[in-house]
Amino acid sequence: MKYYILFGPPGAGKGTQAGAIAEKFNLKHVSTGELLRAEIAAGTELGQQAKTLIEAGNLVPDSVVEGMIENLFNTLKGVDGFLLDGFPRTLGQAEDLDKMLSARGEKVDAVISLMISDSTIRERLKGRAAIEGRADDANEETISNRIATYHQKTEPLINFYKAAGKYHELNGDGKSIEEVRALVFDLLNQL
Repeated sequence: MKYYILFGPPGAGKGTQAGAIAEKFNLKHVSTGELLRAEIAAGTELGQQAKTLIEAGNLVPDSVVEGMIENLFNTLKGVDGFLLDGFPRTLGQAEDLDKMLSARGEKVDAVISLMISDSTIRERLKGRAAIEGRADDANEETISNRIATYHQKTEPLINFYKAAGKYHELNGDGKSIEEVRALVFDLLNQL
């Protein structure tokens, strides 16, 4: 089983690229947001825990998200691996993922990082807000907060995965969706 992490700041194109990557390489695209919604809709125990927390305005703790991901690893068949999108977001989650996979005799194979500048993040989020009607992406203060949170909480994962020799960065600034996709496919073919 292959385990890839799709990494990058908000607006880098992770969601845009994930479906094509998953299809070409027979991977299950695992979006933590979609996973949470599916568990809640299915009425599972983890889904009920998540729903209670979300309805109370609280964040879903790592243990619940990690439980959902591990459940998927244990039950999904017919794929060659997983493409994790939106997880891990913190060093603690990365360490927990390593422990989870190690217990299975497996490991993260590679981190594919789609990098763009902060100014490109702003442009893309505003564009996405206009197209998709996502109010959270239209608010300048919210965008600034998302960028700051990314730099503080998620960016430290770069050094974590560089130290493990698993980090592969692709520059998405000024490139079309197709150009970025070609770079990702080329990288994965080399791995």
